[in-house]
Amino acid sequence: MAKSVRDQLRWDGTLSDPHDTPGVKGKAQARKELAAIGPQLADLQERLFANGKVGGDQRVLLVLQGTDASGKDGTVKHVVGLVNPAGCRITSFGRPSREELAHDFLWRITNAAPSAGQLGVFNRSQYEDVLVVRVHNDVPRPVWRRRYGRINTWERRFVDQGGTIVKVFLHLSREEQQRRLLARMEDPTKHWKIGPDDVAERQLWDDYQEAYLDALNACSTDVAPWYVVPADRKWYRNWAVSKLLLETMTDLKLGWPTPPGVDLAAMKQQLLGVS
Repeated sequence: MAKSVRDQLRWDGTLSDPHDTPGVKGKAQARKELAAIGPQLADLQERLFANGKVGGDQRVLLVLQGTDASGKDGTVKHVVGLVNPAGCRITSFGRPSREELAHDFLWRITNAAPSAGQLGVFNRSQYEDVLVVRVHNDVPRPVWRRRYGRINTWERRFVDQGGTIVKVFLHLSREEQQRRLLARMEDPTKHWKIGPDDVAERQLWDDYQEAYLDALNACSTDVAPWYVVPADRKWYRNWAVSKLLLETMTDLKLGWPTPPGVDLAAMKQQLLGVS
């Protein structure tokens, strides 16, 4: 039996080549399969939403992490765009606001978590508080190290409450990041994506890679494992994240619910009688 994409991409302690394409032979196959995945994902997301409407507690959270230009926005557009936005909650986490900084680092994460029936997406996430703050020395080492355990506890609580978490690290090579940043600078329609610190952040590449490795090792758990998606090829990234979501949501075994206390036969008779 062929290994599932989840089995192939689940974090095992080693980073694969960012240019690899495990699970698919090429772009043509990926595009063909992605066209079939779309309707399946849309159906599963609608079932999730319907179950939430009648009292079910299941919800799904897709966490996207990666360096600048790794494709977090593109993944949201091409993968989450396959489903009905009415049942989705997408949150992009940037620098904490003054209000957010006045609270615990998990406060804004909890506020943005999907409710029952929703597919939630975190574009960046709680992991910024063991990545960026670590690399820039925004908090002391003992503080960010304690956060690994607190993140694991938060994720376990989310799962215990009916949630499912799909954590994706978009693994981009340094060479591909440079190419994409240069392409942004040459395209006026992409200038809005460029920040004054983009080039300076690249000088911290090794520090970020070390921080990511520690986060993957410390926070890949049985209830919320990390998946590492090689991200140098955009078509593969879109296919892989879509397959991860499809496999995960298929395993939820979502059926079409009937609201409790509803007697469909009696309602039908009443409706026919009225007409």
